[in-house]
Amino acid sequence: MANVCKAVQISDHVYWVGAIDWNIRDFHGYATQHGSTYNAYLIVADKITLMDTVRAPFREELLARISSVVNPRDIDYIVSHHAEMDHSGSLPRIIEEVRPEKVYASVMGAKALKEHFGLEGVLPLKSGDTLDLGNMGLSFMETRMLHWPDSMFSYLEKDGLLFSQDAFGMHLASAERFIDEIDGSILDYEAATYYANILMPFSPQVLKLLDDVKKSGLDIGIIAPDHGPVRRSGIDTILKSYEQWARQAPTNKVVVLYDTMWHSTELMARAIEEGLLEGGARVKVMSMHASLRSDAAYEILDAGALVAGSPTLNNNLFPTMADVLTYLKGLRPQNLVGAAFGSYGWSGEAAGQIHGILAEMKVDLVAEPLRVKYVPGGDDLKRCVELGRTVAHKLKEVTTRG
Repeated sequence: MANVCKAVQISDHVYWVGAIDWNIRDFHGYATQHGSTYNAYLIVADKITLMDTVRAPFREELLARISSVVNPRDIDYIVSHHAEMDHSGSLPRIIEEVRPEKVYASVMGAKALKEHFGLEGVLPLKSGDTLDLGNMGLSFMETRMLHWPDSMFSYLEKDGLLFSQDAFGMHLASAERFIDEIDGSILDYEAATYYANILMPFSPQVLKLLDDVKKSGLDIGIIAPDHGPVRRSGIDTILKSYEQWARQAPTNKVVVLYDTMWHSTELMARAIEEGLLEGGARVKVMSMHASLRSDAAYEILDAGALVAGSPTLNNNLFPTMADVLTYLKGLRPQNLVGAAFGSYGWSGEAAGQIHGILAEMKVDLVAEPLRVKYVPGGDDLKRCVELGRTVAHKLKEVTTRG
């Protein structure tokens, strides 16, 4: 199969030679429901240069696409923008087979490739460095912690093409190689989901990067990311979206996350929903029995409040709630208000545990944990409605002030 794979030309001098992974459904905890691509690119210059490789099982597909343009042995340079396995998994074997003159990575990337694979002699690049390809040149920008310490951009001025590594991409398998060939609603969702689950923790660095890109004066006509389709239009749109997502300015949207054993916590969640609606908030209610943690992250990306509830099981959070809150804590969403709630039978620690986790996440908590023993009655549900109103009113204050 691999030997029939062809490269796709994406600019005057650059070809996409990556691989399509239609079947991947989990990317270190992020549910990739529509697969992904591992993008690699070939610059056909005087010094033929391979930009990144692919995940190890897709090495033959990469080589087949390269072979449709040039003999892989004619590659002079390889540039590794990021040492994570989806981009570097096949790198050691490719180096053995291609025998390039030189292999380049960022300063941290050269260290990472040596520590991970034992690769010696990888040449380090830092921001401002350039690489002469003969009839054209590459310039480089280190993008540390976007999203690893070794991450790096490169720019091919001759084609106005930015190789953006893990920024501005998405996990989406498609036969189409360009953004403008795919339904816009799919792209909007996948781009936002990717940001929420991969880049949200690094939002301060994203804002700095966007500022650096503006100051650089780069004339970007094409963005070639390491996942998803290539952007040859809508460049300003994705830059503005990233700025909006990185700022995480609170909106009047509230995400209510919960799970339930015998529907008592669910009844509380629905009553809180009523209070939120009465208070003028937009509401997204998600049972973590039926929802994915990565979808919760997507919903929180443009929210202003997080309300979370759990029954108590063996003196602890319900497992699904422990899972999603641990995940969200690592993603470090900003500028949220919120509250905790839960039902219980013979003990009631879960609501307090949620309260503590939200506090660690620096959520502005509007009330003490709301706990109900056994099945909530009329007065209990009124307290839930009131909690919803309280969150909505606090959120209104925050968004109005902002």
